[in-house]
Amino acid sequence: QVQLVQSGGGLVQAGGSLRVSCTPSGRTFGSYGMGWFRQAPGTGREFVAAVSWSGDTTYYADSVKGRFTISRDDDKNTVSLRMNSLKPEDTAVYFCAAAVYGPAWSSTPNQERLWDYWGQGTQVTVAS
Repeated sequence: QVQLVQSGGGLVQAGGSLRVSCTPSGRTFGSYGMGWFRQAPGTGREFVAAVSWSGDTTYYADSVKGRFTISRDDDKNTVSLRMNSLKPEDTAVYFCAAAVYGPAWSSTPNQERLWDYWGQGTQVTVAS
């Protein structure tokens, strides 16, 4: 069993920055693919970013490319999403995700069904 504990997020003015972090437990962190999704009110869950188990490969949704950075720190057992130049449309609940059973997620990281475990969600609100 894997648990993903999220932290960070909050309220910021447009143009500001925030960070959300996720700490998995239950298995060796280094073997996971890790990702972030978000869900705005009244919409489905949307892929945001992902990082390979090695940290060498990252994936981003077009809507956040150049503004968001995903990173992992295996020593601290943490994956983080740094969000810069935030826009009101970035407002959502952000979910951490882990893929632990194989690399299938890396072909289409935006497919929710390819992720095995999910965090509890963290609210990010960007005021205009």
